[in-house]
Amino acid sequence: MRELVVVVGTRPEIIKMAPVIRAAEGTFDRYLVHTGQHYDAEMSGAFFEALDLPTPDSNLEIGSGTQGEQTADALVGVERLLLERDPAAVVALGDTNAVLSTALAASKLPTTFGHVEAGLRSFDRSMPEEVNRVVADHVADLSFAPTEQAVANLAEEGVTDGVHETGNTIVDACREHAPLAAERSSVLERFDLEGRYVAATIHRASNTDDPERLRAVMDALDGARAPVVLPAHPRTQAVLDEIGYEPEGSLRLVDPLDYLDFLKLLDGARVVVTDSGGIQEEASILEVPCLTVRPNTERPETVEAGVNELVEPGDLGARLDALLTDDEAHAAMTGHPNLYGDGRAGERIVDALAERL
Repeated sequence: MRELVVVVGTRPEIIKMAPVIRAAEGTFDRYLVHTGQHYDAEMSGAFFEALDLPTPDSNLEIGSGTQGEQTADALVGVERLLLERDPAAVVALGDTNAVLSTALAASKLPTTFGHVEAGLRSFDRSMPEEVNRVVADHVADLSFAPTEQAVANLAEEGVTDGVHETGNTIVDACREHAPLAAERSSVLERFDLEGRYVAATIHRASNTDDPERLRAVMDALDGARAPVVLPAHPRTQAVLDEIGYEPEGSLRLVDPLDYLDFLKLLDGARVVVTDSGGIQEEASILEVPCLTVRPNTERPETVEAGVNELVEPGDLGARLDALLTDDEAHAAMTGHPNLYGDGRAGERIVDALAERL
């Protein structure tokens, strides 16, 4: 049986790759590589077991470092592994350094490289993620675009061969994992959450590298009219510690949550406040109004559908207040769970790989 190497570097990548890994069973021999870009307890064997997934066959353990250091170390490790295994195909997802390294390594070897979640664009080259996704798209043999807009973005850049509109695997993942979260997570009981509450995540450099901007975001969350639970990313917590920020109102800063806990937290939230691309998608699927603290997004369809709004820190408090207290305003930001497909993206990706090979 032909071998398919799947490369991931962060927790969101394995969550979104899970449907591809499951769909590949019986069609390919699967070999899962974790670059170790973000190693923590939630990328341990227990994490994969919780999602009913095989644990990685290889961990490159590249660890933290600068953009260049991470990319270079992963490039060397992925290239060495591909030379040793000579797989029929290799796939990577998204816009992290893991996908950039995999794209560069695979493009110079006689293997087929597929980029999952191809064609997303923020049109902001100051974001490292934008550079990563653009490079991956331009060297990919197969581009698995989640939406019609993503296909159009690729065409505008001259990428038309090997492009497949598949839907987004996050739909598959949400549908597969939400029942597990409902069954296995006690997060709402642990945090004593009843009635309306807000889920929040803030971690992008555009927010954390400016202490005053981060303080303004935290103040808006702290002043909300309902409990706000924010699992603090290490980058975010480090800046908060540095500026001595302590919430005094509604905001609860908690340790990072495992995926099933966060999925259940998000599913039950009245509103989510984030700067994460993936959570914008998950919120639309779960019909949770989303406020995104960024000037742009590579998920424009969520904004166009009215289920996501880009906000600046100074406007966050008022918008949050409206969504917590005004049922009509809240209802206007729900009702579009199918922006990213029908939950069969994983199957379509595997089918396209099998047809190509």
